[in-house]
Amino acid sequence: MKRVILAGLGALAMVTMMGTANAADVARRQQAMPAKAPAYMPYNWTGFYVGINGGGGWGTSTFSGAFPTGSFDTSGGLVGGTVGYNWQMNQLVFGLEGDLDWSNIRGSSPCGATSCETRNDWLGTVRGRIGYAFDRFMPYVTGGAAFGNIKTSIAGVGSSNESNVGWTLGGGLEAAIAGPWTAKIEYLYVDLGNGGTVAATDADFKANVVRAGLNYRF
Repeated sequence: MKRVILAGLGALAMVTMMGTANAADVARRQQAMPAKAPAYMPYNWTGFYVGINGGGGWGTSTFSGAFPTGSFDTSGGLVGGTVGYNWQMNQLVFGLEGDLDWSNIRGSSPCGATSCETRNDWLGTVRGRIGYAFDRFMPYVTGGAAFGNIKTSIAGVGSSNESNVGWTLGGGLEAAIAGPWTAKIEYLYVDLGNGGTVAATDADFKANVVRAGLNYRF
């Protein structure tokens, strides 16, 4: 009887040891298996966005007529808002963007015995954009219509403030920085044509604009 009991205890101990060894081996195999990396999703630029922008502009103006000037320099700052929409097809990104900025681009020059000044108080654009997406970075070219006022003043004679439609062309770089936020820097050449006439004299307005922007994508 004692032999039977001892034999049973020995068999039970052996089964228990084998079960423990198998469990430890399974645990080691599970730990050795590498965790599967989450699937990488490339950035998608499609969607509506709004933002802010700011920068500076510099250019030239020339009075022509009864009070002529040579070409003189203009410069000043800009700040405003942006709205747009992008469509992405593979790596090509097509967009439509509009903006409206407060502007302080101005300059003056002697004209005869007095002084002539050209000033731009607001500037807006409606442009198409074509970009090429390198995942979260997108260089682009852009062009379209420009809108703004040209205020021409002749000291002691008078002034005129006229809103004009012109054109713009440029390019930039936009990058996704965090979540729905993107940042951009761009250059635009703007030509608003000639402003209003004062004493048979008018002035043109051309400017180079460099500005940075921050957009929120929906």
